[in-house]
Amino acid sequence: MAEKTNQQVYPLAPSNGNPRSDEESNTLQSKELKKKKRIKLAIYIAAFAVFQTIFILVFALTVMRVRTPKVRLGTDVTFSKLNTDNNETSPSFDITFIAQVRVKNTNFGPYKYDSTTANFKFQDVNVGRVTIPEGKAGLRSTKKVSVTVNVNSDALKITSSNLGNDFKNEVLTLNGQAKFTGKVELMFVMKKKKATEMNCTMVINLTSKALKDLICE
Repeated sequence: MAEKTNQQVYPLAPSNGNPRSDEESNTLQSKELKKKKRIKLAIYIAAFAVFQTIFILVFALTVMRVRTPKVRLGTDVTFSKLNTDNNETSPSFDITFIAQVRVKNTNFGPYKYDSTTANFKFQDVNVGRVTIPEGKAGLRSTKKVSVTVNVNSDALKITSSNLGNDFKNEVLTLNGQAKFTGKVELMFVMKKKKATEMNCTMVINLTSKALKDLICE
């Protein structure tokens, strides 16, 4: 007895058909992940480049920038001799004092300066001078040099009347000037020549025999 078979036959999928949907999803996720990694890497590289540029710029404007040192007289002036003669015809003075010359260096490297001469004047006439030896102001520090100065009125015979006017006010005004030349050394490699000047006006109180005022430009 023949049996009748009632079965439905389904065709096989072709061997070269499209991948399954889950495989497509995994591939897309992998590509998206790689894309995000590349974007992150690009962001990190850009951020590092910006940071490096800012660092180099700040370094150049601060550490590697060479500033001109400043030279001033200190206010701690001590008088060891202060003789004055308020003669109406020929007033005179003979003064010795100890002052402090301060070389302020704000650079990130030492400032080595040569020996120089400081002149002290009364109304543009030289009345005294002192030699300041060569030295070095360390990085971002102030070098203090004590000097003993003698000033007298020997060169003021022609302008003695002007001196008499000062004496009437019981003061003596002097101007101290000096020019420093030297080099700033950075990173033990770069050396930059720098010249600076001292220009200070000091007012001496002849009654109290003390410094009344000091103005430095």
